[in-house]
Amino acid sequence: MSAIAGIAKSHQSKTVKEMLSSIKYRGDEGSDIYFDDQVTEMISWTKFQEEDGRLMTEDRVVRDYATESHYAMAYPLASSFFLKRDPIGVAPLYYGRTQEGDLCFASEVKALLPLTHMIHELPPGSFYDGGEVHSYFSLEEKEPLQDPPEILAVQLKGLLISALKQSIKGNEVGSWLSGGLDSSALAALARPLVSTLHTFSVGYADSEDVKASRQVAEWLNTNHHEKIVACEDLIAVLPKVIYHLESFDALLVRSTLMNYLVAGMASEFVGDVLSGEGGDELFGGYDYLKSLQLHDLPKELIDITRRLHNTALQRVDRSASAHGLVAHVCFLNRAVVDFAMRIPPQYKIHDGVEKWILRLAVKGLLPENILRRKKAKFWNGSGVNDDLARYANSTISDHDFERGRRLPNGWLLNSKEEFLYYRIFQEQFGQFENLAWMGRTKGAPVQ
Repeated sequence: MSAIAGIAKSHQSKTVKEMLSSIKYRGDEGSDIYFDDQVTEMISWTKFQEEDGRLMTEDRVVRDYATESHYAMAYPLASSFFLKRDPIGVAPLYYGRTQEGDLCFASEVKALLPLTHMIHELPPGSFYDGGEVHSYFSLEEKEPLQDPPEILAVQLKGLLISALKQSIKGNEVGSWLSGGLDSSALAALARPLVSTLHTFSVGYADSEDVKASRQVAEWLNTNHHEKIVACEDLIAVLPKVIYHLESFDALLVRSTLMNYLVAGMASEFVGDVLSGEGGDELFGGYDYLKSLQLHDLPKELIDITRRLHNTALQRVDRSASAHGLVAHVCFLNRAVVDFAMRIPPQYKIHDGVEKWILRLAVKGLLPENILRRKKAKFWNGSGVNDDLARYANSTISDHDFERGRRLPNGWLLNSKEEFLYYRIFQEQFGQFENLAWMGRTKGAPVQ
């Protein structure tokens, strides 16, 4: 990814450079700055984006993007800015106003904190005209397609390949690989498109993800890299993860730990990686979805897809950007999303099998046991299970938890694990009266 920042005030080069300096890991290979009598804006980028003129164009657009359909952008508008974010919210964008009332924006919250604590997240599929936020896109239920599933599977496969081609530059790319269906499917579809495919996995030594990813890597003949960790390694990296993630949501932090570590390993070999994020939300990958009536499934999938922008997609963005990587979430390519919204629900969960249509689309490209592998929560598949919850329970007293679990904005911390993460978050960023910009996992268990 790249990083963008700006303030609606003239000749503020020093201020905006300091804003970008706080998130320089998102792209420190090159930068460009613009200012006039009304505004100042700046962008920096990774070495893998150096030659891309779309980062800052002649009309002074600054743009953080992974692909044409995944972006956040800003350009001067009179004495303010026009801000816009992609339909699903893959690229992050936050804004606020200084005490003097000047509009400011940045790719991450920490870049705005020296100027304001009244932070707002620009919602996905919306733009800000300097005065109000307007929606230009919203996921909605669509009329289901009537084609037989075999035809739909072929079409889905073609759209995914097209999305991969839009993302892959050159003959080498990386892929985060858990050995689950989504990441394995993307790796299998990408393999014929490049001469060298690097795959990366992380987990406990005896974890199912590590074993499955080895099998997929061997099947696809990739350059496979793995990192074996233990609970102590995760505890040690917690402060860094929470600093980059800008969240204390327990399940989000827990899943980000492994993602952060695998991104660090990948950055030693490639500049771009493929991520399977979005497959579960589009095609019905979560076990609880099987308990719904089929006619209720489309609405629920839309709801959880709408929530991705400040939960799972924030994890992907921050894990990659912390190490200067560009992460491509090809399942959330606009054409793939539009098509997925029209796949009948009975082909998403079919005879009790989740993501049935996706399994059909990549049948023959992966080992049968990988095609049949059921969804495992990221921390369970990698072997973490409840280790972090047990660690938090051993370090946070009942008294401290009950006394401190209600936050100034009224939120209630769900567990001692979340309380532990909040302590670290508060040490790094201070206390917030407003946390509306921070997402929380739907249905997180309450202690």
